[in-house]
Amino acid sequence: MTAPPAEDPVSPARRPIRSYVVRPGRMGPGQARALAELGPRFVLPFSAAPVDFGLAFGRRAPLVLEIGFGMGDATATIAAARPETDFLGIEVHPPGVGALLKRIGELGLTNLRIVQHDAVEVLEHMVAPGSLAGVHVFFPDPWHKLRHHKRRLVQPDFVRLLASRLAPGATLHCATDWEHYALQMLEVLSAEAGLRNTSSGFAERPALRPLTKFENRGLGLGHGVWDLVFEKR
Repeated sequence: MTAPPAEDPVSPARRPIRSYVVRPGRMGPGQARALAELGPRFVLPFSAAPVDFGLAFGRRAPLVLEIGFGMGDATATIAAARPETDFLGIEVHPPGVGALLKRIGELGLTNLRIVQHDAVEVLEHMVAPGSLAGVHVFFPDPWHKLRHHKRRLVQPDFVRLLASRLAPGATLHCATDWEHYALQMLEVLSAEAGLRNTSSGFAERPALRPLTKFENRGLGLGHGVWDLVFEKR
């Protein structure tokens, strides 16, 4: 009798509840054109096996993963400011993918690739353990209603998976403008044995994370923003 395959000790159980809902959204003509013209070069298909990102980017460089880049403005700004680093952005919403591709074309970026797929599955299958120089999780959906907190992305199993994909000394940088979610993030990240907080609590906003227009508007209204920067042990 053949023994069942061993379970991956760092992968979370297959979740029936996802941290996102794919909502229909209108893609503008510029985004659609960017998707058609630039998608074949910059959008990587989901793979059930680890990807050689050196081949995907055409060079060997530190790789930073961003989960849920929205419309991609901050992602493109960071990639443009750090040409020595490669960036892999994960987003499930087509208009956001089209918008970031448009920015890639406008800025002439070569150090950015996109995967339009569920982040958990990308991390489980496409990203090798200990291979990432950093992970960015900026303003994930806070699912602010109590009954929806189970949908929040930053949960113990997911953080454990993230930590397993970080190289020693690599950083996990999260940011949110919901205080309750910030406190949950701090608790969950602090409980992960593979990570250490680089601050005594919340961190000052690192210069590498640009202010978004929505963040600027919120700050003008007196809303708070909380950054957390943890390092792989």
